[in-house]
Amino acid sequence: MGEKKVNTYQRMVPFVEIMDATLRDGEQTNGVSFLPHEKLVMARKLLSDVNVDRIEIASARVSEGEREAVTKICAYAQKNGLLERVEVLGFVDGGKSIDWIAECGGKVVNLLAKGSLKHCTHQLQKTPEEHISDIQKELEYAASKGISVNLYLEDWSNGMKDSPEYVYQLMDALLAADLRGQKRTNSDDDNDVCESPCQSAAIKRFMLPDTLGVMNPLQVIEYFRKMKKRYPDVHFDFHAHNDYDLAVSNSLAAVLSGARGLHVTVNGLGERCGNAPMASVQAILKDQFHAKTNIVESQLNDLSRMVESFSGISVAPNQPIVGENVFTQVAGVHADGDTKDQLYYNELIPERFGRKREYALGKQSGRANIAKNLEELGLELTPEQTRRVTERITELGDKKEIVTQDDLPYIVSDVLKHDGSEDKVKLISYVVSTAYGLRPGANIKVEINGQQYEGSAVGDGQYDAFVKTLRYIYKKYLNRTFPTLANYQVSIPPGGRTDALVQTVISWHYKDGLLRTRGLDADQTEAAIKATFKMLNIIESEISK
Repeated sequence: MGEKKVNTYQRMVPFVEIMDATLRDGEQTNGVSFLPHEKLVMARKLLSDVNVDRIEIASARVSEGEREAVTKICAYAQKNGLLERVEVLGFVDGGKSIDWIAECGGKVVNLLAKGSLKHCTHQLQKTPEEHISDIQKELEYAASKGISVNLYLEDWSNGMKDSPEYVYQLMDALLAADLRGQKRTNSDDDNDVCESPCQSAAIKRFMLPDTLGVMNPLQVIEYFRKMKKRYPDVHFDFHAHNDYDLAVSNSLAAVLSGARGLHVTVNGLGERCGNAPMASVQAILKDQFHAKTNIVESQLNDLSRMVESFSGISVAPNQPIVGENVFTQVAGVHADGDTKDQLYYNELIPERFGRKREYALGKQSGRANIAKNLEELGLELTPEQTRRVTERITELGDKKEIVTQDDLPYIVSDVLKHDGSEDKVKLISYVVSTAYGLRPGANIKVEINGQQYEGSAVGDGQYDAFVKTLRYIYKKYLNRTFPTLANYQVSIPPGGRTDALVQTVISWHYKDGLLRTRGLDADQTEAAIKATFKMLNIIESEISK
């Protein structure tokens, strides 16, 4: 039998305009305040490198610092032909915000109107007709100053839930003011639509915020479809907040329902739980909805690090796309699967976002992870050497959470130079202690050439007590002089995350020269002890020759 055909349809791939509000809404994050030059640097990155369609950079009339920032950004944008992409939040305040923006060199105001009846009557203490009249006067004044207008309907989500007739009244009045002679039916039915396209020359975009982050995707779809049915040709943006951790999902739902623009912030900065994070929105639009944007994905990680630095707000390690750990495989089985036809890959390829895949080293990593890291470093080991390195990494992983790729060459060197299998001096057990008001002490049991010895001593530090105990054992039982310490150095292998290891290099006076040994461990005292026993075994090997 032939294959049964399934009816399919082709959906038009939408283009979604991205407006970044990090410099305005993102700055409302508790404790975040950007300096003017920081805002300029971020604005340049957003517009020129990341290529967002628009940026909202400040609220009008807030401070002299904001005036300086807006002036600098507008001057840069004007010089580079980007001024129409720079927007400032303004208020219905009798033209004061419009004047402020014009004085700073701006050309676009995002005018904040009330999108719910409760906000209109309780906060403004005005009737809907009075508020509409005030908005229309603001629009006329903006036109006289050559300022383009986008209109926020603040608290639109609650407006659609509690007072949809108010939302429609506001929309109808503002669109009717500039319909250029086009007529619209006056029915109160929610399903009523314009007889002809309801474009407004005065208002370029109507921006619909979920101001309190109260919506879920089903509500977004319901309310957006009502808006699109009544006003099919109006450009609507959606502005999500993340109070229920639904900002990204709600943004996708808005696009599915006809939104032509989305508002985001870098790293999800914003008041309370923040806004929709740019990187996550970009990834889900492209991969889950196959939408098109102008975002340059390879710049998203650099942008995230820049904003993290300027804001002082750390990115969670598991935050999608930009988190430190999101492209790190921990389990060895995953690394093995990646080697065998990339079994644990998805569309979120790290190189796409200016990053690279990493394989964590620790007690769960196994040989596959280690092989991946060795390959990255260009190191080739035999199966036996790999086994020994794996055992050492597992041992370290039991003591600390992370062993990084930066640690790996030190571990390889440490393991391959000295595996301990032929040691003549072995540490059987030890206890070092310290207490307030008491000198540190050490109790040691060692094996030297097959014979075990015990001893104890106190010192000025834990390692000093350990060495004095060894001196005591060597003098009492072997009648031999213990080498004298010449130099003691402690360092961490390079790399920003290498808290797993401490490298201790100790130099000893031996015969007429210096003998230098190194120990590597998650604990500083343990690393010094390992370096000490390497030295004792070198000496013991020479004596036995």
